[in-house]
Amino acid sequence: MTGRTHDLAAFTALVGVLAIIPAHRLTFATVIAALVANQIGGIAPDIDQPTAPLWRNLPIGGTFGRIIDKLLGGHRGLSHSILGLALFGYLVDRFLNFIHPITPHIDNHIVWLAFMIGMISHLVMDTFTKEGVAWLLPIPVMIGFLPVKALRITTGEWIENFIVIPALAFAIIFILSHNYGHMVAIVHLISR
Repeated sequence: MTGRTHDLAAFTALVGVLAIIPAHRLTFATVIAALVANQIGGIAPDIDQPTAPLWRNLPIGGTFGRIIDKLLGGHRGLSHSILGLALFGYLVDRFLNFIHPITPHIDNHIVWLAFMIGMISHLVMDTFTKEGVAWLLPIPVMIGFLPVKALRITTGEWIENFIVIPALAFAIIFILSHNYGHMVAIVHLISR
């Protein structure tokens, strides 16, 4: 999937989770940090791709990208697995705890959860592509949804652009409209 699709999928998943969890601990700062963390989580697995936008936008990003690519076992290696989810989750938790003294009004647990929701959404979306995902690494089996590879999505092609992206946008609208009261309560809570 393209970065745009991963961004939208991460946000859709976050809205879906937000619709079912109680909103008693949200502050404006936590919501902003959670949105940023969710979007970072949505693209974090592609840190293993030397041509990822992150590396292209850094002055010597290409060099770092090639090093990270090798360390993580290439594209759709470690960062696209359950083991990678656990590793990224641990590292983000440590980072959030480290910066907590300068961000005391932000609920780190919610920010961490938003990051993980984004990261999981990335792996789920990539499972629908022809390449699949190495969920069970170190077992080197690429798992894809729809057992027949020919029926899976090719990244950047018409199915992604004209079916997947509109379906994600529709899902956001559906979730928000069917949980309107809960969402309004969250907005009121944040704006206090």
